[in-house]
Amino acid sequence: MRIELSPNCSLSPQGARWFFVSVCVASMSVAIPLTLIGYWPILPFAGAELALLFWALRTSMARRHEKQTITISSETVEIEDCRPPEQSCVVFPRHWAQVRIRAGGSPLHPSRLTVESHGRRHEIGSFLNEQERQALALRLKRLIGRVDESPPLPAHGGGTP
Repeated sequence: MRIELSPNCSLSPQGARWFFVSVCVASMSVAIPLTLIGYWPILPFAGAELALLFWALRTSMARRHEKQTITISSETVEIEDCRPPEQSCVVFPRHWAQVRIRAGGSPLHPSRLTVESHGRRHEIGSFLNEQERQALALRLKRLIGRVDESPPLPAHGGGTP
């Protein structure tokens, strides 16, 4: 069974460019005339705001390449994280693996979904919203089972939750 997860990135690169250009035009059409009549501090602040917006859009656009693949076999639970340029893989014995939802300390990240075994834990789907995380937890619990339990895997392939 294979489950692939990726963040929901609805903004395309072209859409991000258009958004950034339109915000630049709007901001500078206000900042430049005000600077010319003597309100000179407005221009550096407008530039700083645009630089921060550029950084935020660039970071958001880079997230669209993230991917997490969970492969569940009769023996193992393999979690592969791909966050370019880094890639990592964690393998747990399926018979001893546990799926847990841990309460978060912030309203922005209310819970954490982890797979745990033998003192190790790995977070899954940190980019998912709360409902998606809960649905994935239920699905993984059905597939992996509790400790010392390995339910039979379905015959068909995986997909996204």
